[in-house]
Amino acid sequence: MKTTRITTLFWPLSMLLLSDKSQSSKIEVKCNFTEKNYSLIPADINKNVTILDLSYNQITLNITDTRVLQTYFLLTELYLTENNVTMLYNNGFGNLSNLEILNICRNSIHVIEQGAFVGLNKLKQLYLCQNKIFQLNPDVFVPLKNLILLNLQGNFISYFDVPQLFHLELIILYGNPWNCSCSLLNLQNWLNTSNVTLENENITMCTYPDNLKFYSIKTVPHNAECYSKFPPPINEDLYNHFQSISNSTFNSSLNNLKNSEHKLLGKSWAFLIGVVITVLMTSFLIFAAIKCPVWYNFLLSYNHHRLEEHEAETYEDGFTGNSSSLSQVPDTNSEETIVIFEKLHSFVVDDDGFIEDKYIDTHELHEEN
Repeated sequence: MKTTRITTLFWPLSMLLLSDKSQSSKIEVKCNFTEKNYSLIPADINKNVTILDLSYNQITLNITDTRVLQTYFLLTELYLTENNVTMLYNNGFGNLSNLEILNICRNSIHVIEQGAFVGLNKLKQLYLCQNKIFQLNPDVFVPLKNLILLNLQGNFISYFDVPQLFHLELIILYGNPWNCSCSLLNLQNWLNTSNVTLENENITMCTYPDNLKFYSIKTVPHNAECYSKFPPPINEDLYNHFQSISNSTFNSSLNNLKNSEHKLLGKSWAFLIGVVITVLMTSFLIFAAIKCPVWYNFLLSYNHHRLEEHEAETYEDGFTGNSSSLSQVPDTNSEETIVIFEKLHSFVVDDDGFIEDKYIDTHELHEEN
């Protein structure tokens, strides 16, 4: 019973404390540092700051500025009007998940990296007016799911590809040199079919070509060829449907590509090895065909062996036949016949199977012995 009374007594007090905490979390902390000639974002600002105005300084939003800016994660509004910002880097505002208004007008921005606005999930208003932007990648605005106002006034943009599912309520585009050729048809279709309001429509005029100079970009007439080249934008349901189909098709094609790559890799190695073996075998056969006759003649020149006894007799009979044929030749000198006979019988087969040379003087051999 006592516990129930205590709880009933402290219940209103706890509710008051909770309401005070919720109100304290919503308290706005404003810090104004305009015209201070700062070149860097100061690091000693109250970490609970929610609205920070750094306009009319010399801030460049370099890496040092980006690191300091990440510490002010409670920011809901950030004003950097008329500074020296030339480039918006990837993840430059990544930790500012509570930011709702970002104003970077009247700088010298000419490059916006694709991931410059990553993390700004709650951003509602983006001001990029009076910079030096020539071209915008539509993927830059993909992280800005809650963006309702975009100010691109006073830049050098000649065409603008609207990103898919771009749910703006107000867009400001005047002061740009719009090229109203077929490339602007998607923007015109989006302006006429969506719920967006084009502010200062009457002064958002075409600059090129000359025959369309005084037309508004929202009402400029286009040729039939432009409509065939650029179909109207698709709605959200159809986009999601095609996105799911394309994802499944992409995954299946990716798997097929991996399998085919493995197969092609194995076949290519086998083909390469076959080519190498074929080249080597062909080279060896050509080399052998060229060198075999030379080797054969080389080996044949060393093909000597000792004469056998019957071979010696054959040679002797041949010499005898030759001598008889020579004796039959008419008008042959007797001295020449004797010389030939002696030459023919200069080799006599010895008992030991070797040929005795008759030209060697036996008397000289006896004297030497």
